[in-house]
Amino acid sequence: MFCLKVWYAIKKIGLDIPGRNLLTNPEARKELIAGGGRSMVPCLRIDSDGSTQWLYESNDIIAYLEKLDAK
Repeated sequence: MFCLKVWYAIKKIGLDIPGRNLLTNPEARKELIAGGGRSMVPCLRIDSDGSTQWLYESNDIIAYLEKLDAK
């Protein structure tokens, strides 16, 4: 449910953000756990200025994406 909420927001804004299925892609699952510490989805990895941030809450992800769209 929450993944769909984020996915619809990505499509509505018109961003090209690749999705990864943790059930069919064990490498993506390992990367998520190693980087963000959890295998929870949805998750948005943000690389900026040499640092990485992981957002897990749907509303936080959507708010971040909407800010990108406003720029």
